[in-house]
Amino acid sequence: MFDFRDLFQWERFITPSIIKLFYLLAVVIVILYGLAAMVASLFTMAVNPFAGMVAIIGSLLGSIFGIFLARIMAEFILIVFRINEHLGTIRSRGDM
Repeated sequence: MFDFRDLFQWERFITPSIIKLFYLLAVVIVILYGLAAMVASLFTMAVNPFAGMVAIIGSLLGSIFGIFLARIMAEFILIVFRINEHLGTIRSRGDM
């Protein structure tokens, strides 16, 4: 997986090894922001029930969208690194 010596050598990329950690961190941050928005929506509901319900639905949909967006971004980064690996394989096969 990830070795500390990889930080000082440029033999392989470390990003594919730690992208899952960044994805989980992004999901946790999105969930925390969603929970904070829902709490704020509950306070808004005390003043205006309709606006509070709209805010709760918006925060729930925003959280779901944020999790999907974090996943798409993580997969895009992994795809870029896989393309690089495949191009390296094609290049090494093409050397004659």
